[in-house]
Amino acid sequence: MERLYIRIGGCVQGVGYRYYAVYSARRLGLTGWVRNREDGDLELEAQGAPDDLEAFCEAMRRGPHYAQVQRFETQPLAPVKENNFSVADW
Repeated sequence: MERLYIRIGGCVQGVGYRYYAVYSARRLGLTGWVRNREDGDLELEAQGAPDDLEAFCEAMRRGPHYAQVQRFETQPLAPVKENNFSVADW
C-alpha cells in the first residue's frame, strides 16, 4: 500500500477534472481525495497498490478532454486509513 500527494497545474479547473479523478480512482480501487486550490491548481492524495497508483498517475497526466496539464508533481506520503475517494472541500 502506497500513498501519493499529486499537484497538477495548467487548465485544470472548470473542466471536470475532480470528477474525472474520482471516477478513475474508484475504478482502480484507490482511496483518497481531490480538490481545487485557490491558486488554480488541483491537488489530491491517492492511496492503493503501486501498479494501480501508476495507472492512476497516467490517467491524471492525460486529464479529461478539455484539460491542459502543464505541471504534474508527486510526493510520497505515509498511508492512512480510508474507505473511499471523494471530492474534498477547500
